[in-house]
Amino acid sequence: MPLSIGDRLPEATFRTPGEDGPKPITSAEIFGGRKVVLFAVPGAFTPTCTMNHLPGFLDLNGEIRAKGVDDIAVVSVNDVHVMKAWRNATGATDQILFLADGNADFTRAVGLDMDMAVGGMGTRSKRYSMIVEDGVVKALNVEDSPGQAETSSAATILSQL
Repeated sequence: MPLSIGDRLPEATFRTPGEDGPKPITSAEIFGGRKVVLFAVPGAFTPTCTMNHLPGFLDLNGEIRAKGVDDIAVVSVNDVHVMKAWRNATGATDQILFLADGNADFTRAVGLDMDMAVGGMGTRSKRYSMIVEDGVVKALNVEDSPGQAETSSAATILSQL
């Protein structure tokens, strides 16, 4: 059953690019006692993710944070090395926390996974965005189509803050 507004995020361990290599980071470290915007993409470097979804969160980063948001994070079912390369290629190094959910553990736990095996991509995340306060989902925006980034856009999140 997919996550809903009012639900607490499950415990999970992600991998994030660190200065000395990949480092584990838990959902408690990311969301505990903090207000965080989390958005998910089906795949790093994919066209909609790179050209439409991520840029909005870079463009509106300051405005989103001005609304009391402690961090903006992106999660994808990719390995940490791909997430690091994507972070560096987009220039988002200090603006967005990149979270690798390589085995889709978090994605499955929140019920927002999808089967993209027909396209050769295996299990991936649905495209969504959410506002999380102290681990509890306050807003959730899930796209009907992975090729769209409107319902889950940075502009939508900004209007919900």
